[in-house]
Amino acid sequence: MRYLALAVDYDGTAADRDTLSDAAASAIERVRISGRRTLLVTGRRFEDLRRACSRLDLFDLIVAENGATLYDPQLRQEILLAPPIPPQFAERLRERGVAPLEVGRVLVATHDLHRGAVLDAIHDLGLELQLTFNRSALMALPPGVNKATGLEFALRRLGLSRHEVVGIGDAENDHSFLARCECSVAVANAIESIKRAADIVTEGSDGEGVAELAEELIATDLRRMERKLTRHLVFVGRRTDGEEVYIGPYGCNILIAGPSGSGKSTLTAGLVERLIEKSYQVCLIDPEGDYSTLQAVISLGNERRAPTVNEALSIMEDPAINVSINLLGLPLEDRPSFFSQLIPGLHALRARTGRPHWIVLDEAHHMLPQSWGHSGSTLPRKLGETILVTVHPDHIAPAVLAPIDVVFAIGHSPDRTLREYAGAAKHVLEWPEGLTHQPGSVVAWFVTDGQAPFSMRPEPGRAERIRHHRKYAEGDLRYHSFYFRGPNNAHNLKAHNLAMFCQIGAGIDEATWLYHLRRNDYSRWIRDAIKDGWLAEQVEGVESRHDLSPQQTRDLVRELILSRYTLPE
Repeated sequence: MRYLALAVDYDGTAADRDTLSDAAASAIERVRISGRRTLLVTGRRFEDLRRACSRLDLFDLIVAENGATLYDPQLRQEILLAPPIPPQFAERLRERGVAPLEVGRVLVATHDLHRGAVLDAIHDLGLELQLTFNRSALMALPPGVNKATGLEFALRRLGLSRHEVVGIGDAENDHSFLARCECSVAVANAIESIKRAADIVTEGSDGEGVAELAEELIATDLRRMERKLTRHLVFVGRRTDGEEVYIGPYGCNILIAGPSGSGKSTLTAGLVERLIEKSYQVCLIDPEGDYSTLQAVISLGNERRAPTVNEALSIMEDPAINVSINLLGLPLEDRPSFFSQLIPGLHALRARTGRPHWIVLDEAHHMLPQSWGHSGSTLPRKLGETILVTVHPDHIAPAVLAPIDVVFAIGHSPDRTLREYAGAAKHVLEWPEGLTHQPGSVVAWFVTDGQAPFSMRPEPGRAERIRHHRKYAEGDLRYHSFYFRGPNNAHNLKAHNLAMFCQIGAGIDEATWLYHLRRNDYSRWIRDAIKDGWLAEQVEGVESRHDLSPQQTRDLVRELILSRYTLPE
């Protein structure tokens, strides 16, 4: 179920001439029975609403005074969401003969015929207020307060985000809250500007329109709108001819595959950044700690402490929090078991709240290997909004590859990567003639759309991803440590981070240093373990030079490392 809540305006939408229509009341009740939440979002003062509407029990929460107050029908509690307008403002309007005049807990409202007097009073008193129209009504509110801000507060209280909500309204003051909803609906009697902005316009007016929307919501979850809400599409990059490439934010599963050091993490981080910009909640399962420093992401766990499943699930109850679950502190052999406990909790959270909207699983071949016995019982039939990142797509459990919709092959051999995926997922791959690897590009294959693979230049992230410098410089890479052995395995010296690598490299005998240098062991380790493709290429350049003395190569490699990482003194 995609849409977990319905937000309804009152006057002109659910109500006609002050009274909640029978059609709307019955429809809202059916929406609640379907397991969805219902919210009333109105410009009315709560006291007026209570007198006019006898069925406040139909709503989980009520946003009143155009977003300035919130009422909880269960707790019978009203909360102010903004500071009240100073009382002298209403007094000044009364002195000027402004009537009718409604003074709420926060707002002050009158007929729009009095807008001149209202503006004069604001100017004379030196106040900072905003004016909002609702057909013939004029409301004065504190700056930044509208139906959208009230709805956002109510949703967070319910543990939902705006992407789970359908909103329906009719007048000027509904623009803000309808724009905040994933899908916006205008009743047939709405003003023209609302109709133009809405995703759907009902055939029926006011309560009949609400009933019409409710029936479709319950019956189909608005399935017909799945590919029409284009403002929610996530930009990925551009084809070679300049055509923009997007992915849908719902019902899409992505595989990002390629060799170590090819840029998979950079591509993934850019996608995550754009998902977060659109307020989609992201949960990153991060075995190597590569994403822990992304902006707007909270990191759980480190190389010394493994996170717990309950810790991760509890923090994601807040829809505004994005999480990176760092598994460096968990032994490699224990990670599939951790994932098998985490994934059912994530999908239970999704069933209840629609979140996290996206799950990103790095090193997927380790977490979901072919031999993994939990794929049938743990994974849902429809994976749903997941990004898998891997070096070896053919090493992933086939049940996990089956629901993949889009594949991004990155690196020098995208054809080989896609053939590995196609073979494992049992797809037929027809490689387009003339399609080759282009520097700075990836090959995209929209599998379920039936498109042939094509070259695409991915959109870079707005801020370059900051690597875990401390992890590589000072931490313990454990299984990915470098071993100085030399010819005939004369040594077995372990460098468990870059600092130790530089220290041992400076003092090791010349024969051992050159042995690894000429075999390109240093660049290979940096590419595979440190996952720094740029640094690996620079070190590979040093390894290929025979005009340098052994000491010069040591100095150059150390300087290159220092240019990327801050080593401890």
